[in-house]
Amino acid sequence: MSSNFNFNFVPWFRSVAPYIHKFRHQTFVIGLTGEGIAAGKLHGIAQDLALIQAMGVRIVLVHGFRPQVNEQLAAKGHVARYAHGIRITDSVALDCAQEAAGQLRYEIEAAFSQGLPNTPMAGATVRVISGNFLTARPVGIVDGVDFQHSGLVRKVDVAGIQRTLDMGALVLLSPFGFSPTGEAFNLSMEEVATSVAIELRADKLIFLTEVPGIRMQPDQPGGEDNPIDTELSLAAAQALLARLPGALQPADAGFYLQHCVTACKAGVERSHILPFAVDGSLLLEVYVHDGIGTMVIDEKLEALREASIDDVGGILQLIEPFERDGSLVKRDRTEIERDIATYTVIEHDGVIFGCAALYPYPEARTAEMAALTVSPQSQGTGDGQKLLKRVEQRARSLGLDSIFVLTTRTRHWFLKRGFQSVDPDWLPDARKRKYNWDRRSQVLVKKL
Repeated sequence: MSSNFNFNFVPWFRSVAPYIHKFRHQTFVIGLTGEGIAAGKLHGIAQDLALIQAMGVRIVLVHGFRPQVNEQLAAKGHVARYAHGIRITDSVALDCAQEAAGQLRYEIEAAFSQGLPNTPMAGATVRVISGNFLTARPVGIVDGVDFQHSGLVRKVDVAGIQRTLDMGALVLLSPFGFSPTGEAFNLSMEEVATSVAIELRADKLIFLTEVPGIRMQPDQPGGEDNPIDTELSLAAAQALLARLPGALQPADAGFYLQHCVTACKAGVERSHILPFAVDGSLLLEVYVHDGIGTMVIDEKLEALREASIDDVGGILQLIEPFERDGSLVKRDRTEIERDIATYTVIEHDGVIFGCAALYPYPEARTAEMAALTVSPQSQGTGDGQKLLKRVEQRARSLGLDSIFVLTTRTRHWFLKRGFQSVDPDWLPDARKRKYNWDRRSQVLVKKL
């Protein structure tokens, strides 16, 4: 091996270790679209899931079969019919769904059984177990449309799935459920994965989809000026869904997001939307800090949000000790009230534990992050990192290229998070005129 490989591999592997420790013994529910399988991505995804399971994660895999069923219908001369975003499953469509499910189960089990030397599956032993873990009920007649054999999840056999996971097996679920009378119902992969994640109290719900995630401006084309929003709070995701048109097709911006929101509202801490088109997207999302898709976070206990006028008193109380010891420049109540819209806060049970302000300089396509403060009671818990990430998101949404900070005591903290030292002359002219040369603050910049 070359010394260059060693130089890169060792720090990379060490950087992954905290995530390996964190996710060991956690439960992930993975929803894999039929489009991903049709695109030939199954073997790569199976290899990544085997690696993740080998690192101690308990996995439930729910596969979809939308294109496979449509292909079977077309071969039989039938047209796929939908209403309200749900397939109308007549007897022919039910037969096609059963055939597609059987074929896909075979393909998935085969993918997890490969163990050729010099491949990621070499030496891996992945037991795939599926079964009648779902009880279903009919959708029925909605707005005059009879959905026939289309169903919804009535009950999840949590105990049965948990026992199977305890055996070290990967649980495979097809989007089928059965009534107590033995009648089969065609379900949607998205609803099955969401329901199972909620009932299992899973740590993550991950959708591997044909879309790359939620963009900063969901109604605009993607591009460098409209990147993927890698992190959405539950509140922000709900607000976004309220603005978006109804999502009936997988390509609609809110289609997978609505299921992520449902899961987070019911107690699943993290829900993700990832592109199956990117090789290794699961590994990049789970074991790399910034991730690759969109993550929706349940923040019931700890609210990360934009500040309101009611937060002024809490911000003053938080920053006062740091102003006294000289870590922060003093700000009076009038100044904070005037600039309150620029502040982001972390609130826990009504108490402000962290804050940061963002002052844009649009003419220079940059902004100053100021008053970044975390209460001593919560330092070391990652609150500063959360504030920084949210401020970066706000700056990106304004179309800015960078953010900068002035600091006298926390230079190394910012350097570890991608900032670079620059000369004060770098500052935008409007900010340079207010620079306090006696304080001799160091200037650090981060490109977005």
